[in-house]
Amino acid sequence: MVFAMAVPEVIPIAYVPRDRTETIGRYAGGQFLASITYAFPEGFQLDEGWEAHKRLYVVLHTFDTEGRYRDSDIWCAGTWAEQLHGPDGDASVLARARVHLAKLLRSLPRRAYTDITVRPFQVTVDDVLFGLVIREDEGETWAELYPDRLEFADPWDGRYLT
Repeated sequence: MVFAMAVPEVIPIAYVPRDRTETIGRYAGGQFLASITYAFPEGFQLDEGWEAHKRLYVVLHTFDTEGRYRDSDIWCAGTWAEQLHGPDGDASVLARARVHLAKLLRSLPRRAYTDITVRPFQVTVDDVLFGLVIREDEGETWAELYPDRLEFADPWDGRYLT
């Protein structure tokens, strides 16, 4: 019989350049986890006009050196409908999001992109869940990053599943 490892108190997240965990690391004040991600409000049902409800967020979570949650800077750059209407140029939703993320990352003194270890946390903004949440289903347990939907699980090596 194989026993899965229990969820560790502090979850490792691996830095992977040019991938979904490329904007994580350490800075003078501790650790950070940043991303650009689309999300729907909690409980939203897809129907006609869904494009106006799918929002693009710029997210920066900070943690102390022990991985305890400190704070989040969460900013909505616009909707999928707005991005479709103006997909190119500096005024596009995605371009605005990238500029805002770069500004947030530049604000972190002595920033270094590297693996991190953080404790589960959650915060809700605009009816959207953000955080690293412990999930369980059919005897399996994992940590899931919301709203990015990255799953971290046994063998708890920092690599994610989608």
